[in-house]
Amino acid sequence: MSRFKSDFLRTLDERGFIHQVSDETGLDELLTKESVTAYIGYDPTASSLHVGHLMQIMMLHWFQQTGHQPISLMGGGTGMVGDPSFKEEARKLMTLETIEENIASIKRCFSHYLDYDKGPKGGALMLNNAEWLRSLNYLEFLRDVGRFFSVNRMLSFDSVKTRLDREQSLSFLEFNYMILQAYDFVELNKRYGCRLQMGGSDQWGNIVNGIDLGHRMDTPQLYALTAPLLTTSSGQKMGKSASGAVWLNAELLPVYDFWQYWRNTEDADVVRFLKLFTTLPLDEIAKLAALGGSEINEAKKILATEVTAILHGRAAAEEAAETARKTFEEGALADNLPSIDVAKSELEVGIGLLSLIVKAGLAASNGEARRHVQGGAVKINDQSVADERAVIGAGELTADGVIKLSLGKKKHILVRPA
Repeated sequence: MSRFKSDFLRTLDERGFIHQVSDETGLDELLTKESVTAYIGYDPTASSLHVGHLMQIMMLHWFQQTGHQPISLMGGGTGMVGDPSFKEEARKLMTLETIEENIASIKRCFSHYLDYDKGPKGGALMLNNAEWLRSLNYLEFLRDVGRFFSVNRMLSFDSVKTRLDREQSLSFLEFNYMILQAYDFVELNKRYGCRLQMGGSDQWGNIVNGIDLGHRMDTPQLYALTAPLLTTSSGQKMGKSASGAVWLNAELLPVYDFWQYWRNTEDADVVRFLKLFTTLPLDEIAKLAALGGSEINEAKKILATEVTAILHGRAAAEEAAETARKTFEEGALADNLPSIDVAKSELEVGIGLLSLIVKAGLAASNGEARRHVQGGAVKINDQSVADERAVIGAGELTADGVIKLSLGKKKHILVRPA
């Protein structure tokens, strides 16, 4: 039985989203009494968000589903500085052009989780803090806002102490990030009546800064809510895989690879991930939780399909599931497996197996590719290849006009002549 009265906090509590709340009772009562506006900020450090951001995006989704207004805030202003939280070194500064390009690319994924068209109050808002941060007058900002911040207190935040304890430089530019993020909260309250900021637990200090600034600048009571930073049962950070970041934009990570990432979930994480990353009812998840032995694989397929369906659409998710079924259960060659193009002239001459493995993204170097071959993990057209000096060419093209390159049982790439 949840300790919360409001639909939103009860939903988050039951699904495992809550790590810290600044004032549980006050926020719960507010959410029960009225429709509330809340935000999460995203700095455009890349052209896509990744799986590590998905937990916070789902928080915004449930916020809207329980009758409130979410704001997805793009950091077009703060992105010029970079969040130093728990980073070992300063972020590389981006040009304004790169920031704008990244924001345009990131925006596309949010429409799958939030409805921006539900009228003036119910609809989600997509905002950019550059709207108010880039036009600030520095001297006025120092006088009107900067005077409220205690350097002593800012030095006590874990995100700052971690850097200083390691004797790693923390620039004045990065130090200002905390002030700018706090000011975002106050500005969003002034413009849109925003009362709640959410984020990962690493953002707690920054969010509380905003609450304190709001108190000093006479806003209504503001609130903070954070989710735990998620790792897999084996301790791996969410958002990363052996081959790199698990991006949300399909042009950076094919739908099939996204589906496969979730299909490979560790047994101990399946139920937790079903609660966090799908919208399946909890009673249905409870039934899946009862599956044991090899049946857990069916729950993994459901997890993969449901997570993929939200982001990429039901049809694309089911197509990925069917591709996997054909590949693994029938041994068939599915046309929509991830593929790479190799020049016909290169295939006619022949390309070294190790080079092909690297080119396909199945290894980062020839040395890593060699270890895969020596370990018996590499197949061409479902036939093991033990010779690391093998040359792959037009003679390996199947009747379908492609070459199937496999690493282990779960990674397959089609090599297509171009």
